[in-house]
Parts: sequence; structure tokens; C-alpha cells
Amino acid sequence: MSSNGDLSDLGSFDSFWEPGNYKRTVKRIDDGHRLCNELVSCFQERAKIEKSYALQLSDWAKRWRGVVEKGPQYGTLEKAWHAFMQAADRLSELHQELRERLAGEDSEKVRNWQKDAFHRQMIGGFKETKDTEDGFRKAQKPWVRKLKELESSKKSYHQARKEEWTAVTRETHAKADPTKSQEEVRKYTARVERCSQEAERAKERYEKALDELNRCNPRYIEDMEQVFDLTQEAERRRLRFFKEVLLDIHTHLDLSSREGFKDLYRDLGQTIRAANDTEDLRWWRNTHGPGMSMNWPQYEEWSPEASRSISRKERGGHSEENVVTLTNIVSSVGDGVPPSPITQETTRVKDYSSDWSDEESPKKLALNGVGEAEDEEEQVEGVRVRALYDYSGQEADELSFKAGEELLKLGEEDEQGWCKGQLSSGQVGLYPANYVQVATSS
Repeated sequence: MSSNGDLSDLGSFDSFWEPGNYKRTVKRIDDGHRLCNELVSCFQERAKIEKSYALQLSDWAKRWRGVVEKGPQYGTLEKAWHAFMQAADRLSELHQELRERLAGEDSEKVRNWQKDAFHRQMIGGFKETKDTEDGFRKAQKPWVRKLKELESSKKSYHQARKEEWTAVTRETHAKADPTKSQEEVRKYTARVERCSQEAERAKERYEKALDELNRCNPRYIEDMEQVFDLTQEAERRRLRFFKEVLLDIHTHLDLSSREGFKDLYRDLGQTIRAANDTEDLRWWRNTHGPGMSMNWPQYEEWSPEASRSISRKERGGHSEENVVTLTNIVSSVGDGVPPSPITQETTRVKDYSSDWSDEESPKKLALNGVGEAEDEEEQVEGVRVRALYDYSGQEADELSFKAGEELLKLGEEDEQGWCKGQLSSGQVGLYPANYVQVATSS
């Protein structure tokens, strides 16, 4: 409809009721289909971000786990540091699950709904779009015909008024012109009367067309609203479905509501709070500090056994003046923490065949009267000792035992703090000397 420029007409400008303006509502159907695609694309992209983040978390945890393991940090604080890497692995799994939900479950749900809500035609477009457009066109057609008649009669009426105004103007000028004769003036007057009569007849036709259009308005409004309500209901279903999907995605994204997520950070916090500087410092003192056991040097009389020890060390390439036999273990560990079995920085060499001089071959030992020695003069009896701590052999030639278990000590302690012994099962091997003490007879 035309507008005379009055501000009061701005409210109806480009109104839904104008011919063809229902097309915006029809387009909304196509927009709904496009929005389904965009919703899927939006969260498919988020799924890629979740996957990338999960992989980055795993890579970060793997790299820093190795750094911390090889680094100088120790004790309970090292465990707390490692807890962050463990939490990252668990968090990575949660984000991988989130990615699978977004890319799979949520996207599939939207695709299935879209397939049920929009049906493509062979000639293109959607059936829902065509049905809606046909419904609006059918509802608007009678009213548009009346509207065209009104516009035509309005145009004729305005043209008649324009001609009437022109005739009146000419008549006025003729009466004011003294050169015009009375006959000419009467012609202008007659022209005014004819134009006035024509304008009145055009006005009647215009008013009649307007009345007919107004009578059509209620039916027009009813038919248009009926079609519009159908589109509103379809749009309501789409809006509610989108809300449902967004709530599902919100639930999936809200990792804080998942037990695994809560447990992850609860365990991490407990591990960090469990870090104990006192315990770590005590461990360092007992493992690398004054709390370590030490075989303090003491005076010893010469004996054949001491001579054999010296010859063994000479075979190992040590100079005589550097040989010190350490006995009488004194432990400063007072809190039940087992000492380190290695009391020196050097590595224990386990080639026992070289521990004997050329003139001294290994002898079979008589254990509690069982077995014969090749040389009865060199027969040595074992000394019964009791384990102070649990020890698990780290190599094939080492013994394993529990605290309180008794075993036989078959030789003197070497310079690195190791002794040869035999378990009650008959197994012979090495053990750390500071893990046992001489068994007292009850």
C-alpha cells in the first residue's frame, strides 16, 4: 500500500498483511533447515577443539612425567607433581568422551530431526515451504483482487478531482479576464459542472470498492492467520528441539557434574595436601645424609682372614694402603627406616672368582656339620644372624628375606658393605651387611 508520509503509517509499513510480505515467514522454513546444518557444524568444530585439547593434555603429561622422573625432585612432593600428570591423562579421557558425544550423539540427533522435519521435492526446495507458500497465496488472492480494484477506483477518483480543480481554476481566470466573452465564460462554467459530477461518481465507486475490501478483511485475516499459525507451530517444534539439543550439549560440556571429573580433582587435591616436607627431609637424611649407616673403622689384630681380604683387594687392583676393613656396623637410623644397602658411591662388582689370591682357591664350607670341605684345615662355620628389615634381592645373586628371618653369614663383609650368606632354604647369595645383626641365643 502507498503511504502519504505520515508518521502514523510507519507502523504498517512493510506489514505482513501487505501483498507478498508473507514470504518472510515462508523463508523462515528454509532458514530452519539451514540452522540445523549450522548447529551441527558449530559443535563439530567444538568437537575438533576437544580432541586437540585431549591430545595436547596427553602429550604434556607424557613429556613432563619423564622430566619429573629424571629430575632431582624426590619424596612426597614428587608424587604430588606426578599427580598433575595423572590428572591430565584422566582429564584427556573425559575430553575425548566429550568429543565423541558432540561429533556423534548430538550431531546425529540433529540430523535425524532435520530429516523428519524437512522433505525435499524432486523439483527442488522443501515440501513444507511449498505448502506454506501455496496456503498464503490462496488466502491472500481474493483480498488482493479487491485491493487492486480499490487502487484503480482511487486512482480514477483522484484523477477526476484533479480535472475538476483544473476546470475551476480556468473558470476563475476566465471571469477575471475582461477579454473573455460571456459565452467563453459559460463554457468554462459548464466544464466545471461536468468535472464535479464525474468526480462525485468516481468518489462513489471508490467508496464502494473500499467498503467491499473492508468486508473482505475479516475473512482475509482469518485465512492468513490460519496458515501463519501452522508455520508458528512448526517453528515452535524447531525452537523446542534446538533448546533440548543445547541443554544436552550443556550437560555434556559441564564436566564438573560428572563423578569422574570430581574424583579427578579430589584425588589431585588429596595427593598435593599429602605432601610432607618433614617426611621428605627425613627420607633425604636417611638416604643421602647423616642418617645413613656407616662401617666406622676400628682396630683389628692381624689374622689369616684379614690377610686373605688384603690379597683379594690386591687382585681387584686396589693399592694396599687404600685397603680398610670395616666392621662393627653402627646404625644411626632410629625411626625404623631401612638404610640404603649401598653405602659407597662405587658400583659393586660381582666377579667373585677374582676375590681370591692365586694360592687360595674357593673352599666348600661346612654348614652345621653338613657337607665335606676339600681342605679340612680351611673349614669355616657360618655365623647365625637375624634380619632387621625386609630386603628384596635386586639381582640374581642376591638374597631376599623378611625382617626377623634368620640366616647364616658365610664370610666377612667386603669394603662395599656386602656379605655372603645362606637362607634356611639352602640358597646362597649376597645381602647388605647393615640389614642384619648377630642373632642372640635365647
